[in-house]
Amino acid sequence: MDAVRLTHIGGPTTLIEVGGWRILTDPTFDPAGDHYAFGWGTGSTKVAGPAIAPGQLGPVDAVLLTHDHHADNLDGAGRALLADVPTVLTTVAGARRLGPPAVGLAPWASTTLEHPDRTSIGVVATPCRHGPPLSRPIVGDVVGFALSWPGQERGVLWISGDTVLTADLRRIPERLDVDLAVLHLGGVQFPATGPLRYTMTVDEAVELCGLMRPRLVVPVHYEGWSHFREGRDAIERRLESAPSEVRDAFRFLDPGVPTDLSR
Repeated sequence: MDAVRLTHIGGPTTLIEVGGWRILTDPTFDPAGDHYAFGWGTGSTKVAGPAIAPGQLGPVDAVLLTHDHHADNLDGAGRALLADVPTVLTTVAGARRLGPPAVGLAPWASTTLEHPDRTSIGVVATPCRHGPPLSRPIVGDVVGFALSWPGQERGVLWISGDTVLTADLRRIPERLDVDLAVLHLGGVQFPATGPLRYTMTVDEAVELCGLMRPRLVVPVHYEGWSHFREGRDAIERRLESAPSEVRDAFRFLDPGVPTDLSR
C-alpha cells in the first residue's frame, strides 16, 4: 500500500502526499490580520497565518477545492497559487467561476488523477450542506472528496468539506468505507445569524464517526479564524466522553509537520 503523509498547514489547508502525488486541499496562505466578508452580513478575521508559506510548499500536482467563494477556504494567496497547479477539482459552480483548469464535480460524480509516473487516484465528490436546511441558495455549493488508489487495505481517504451533519452524510458509510477522515470542524457561527451553525460541531463529528468507524480522524478547519467556535480544547473536552473507538481514532497534527498516517 502506498504510504500516506499529511501536513496540516492551517485552517482547512492540508497537503496530502501519496503515490507520488502532492495534493493540496483548500489553499489559504494569507497572513493573519485581515477581515473578510462572506456575504449576507457575515465575515471573519484571520487570526493565524499558515504554518508553511507558499514559497516553501514545493510543487502541487492537484488542488481539491471544497468551495471557492469563502476566503477561509480560498484566500488571496491561495487563489494566486492555483495558477501554477495543473488540476483543480471543485464544485460545478466554482469551476465556472474559476475557469480552466478547474473541473467541477457534482456530488457522487467521479474522476481520476492520472500521470505516467504516479499511482492513479480515483476521486469521488461527496455531498455537503454548508449550513442549516434551505440555506444552500445563500451559502452556495460545497463538495467533499473521497480518494482511492490501488492497494488500499481498508477504505478511502475522505475530506468532508465545510458541512453540517445531514442525512446525506449519515448515508455515506452505505457507499464508502472510510479509513482516514479529514473532518472540517469548528462549529462555525456568526453574530448576524445567531445560533445557526455552518460547519460540523464536535458532537456531530462524534455521531458521524460512530457510523463511519474510520481508522483515523484528522480534525482541520477549527483554528486560525475568528468565526470558528470550537477549537482544539473544546474538541478534546468533548472527546473525553465519546466512545473509546471514536475518541482513540482522533489525531491532531502539528501544524507544518509532515505526518505518516499509513498503517
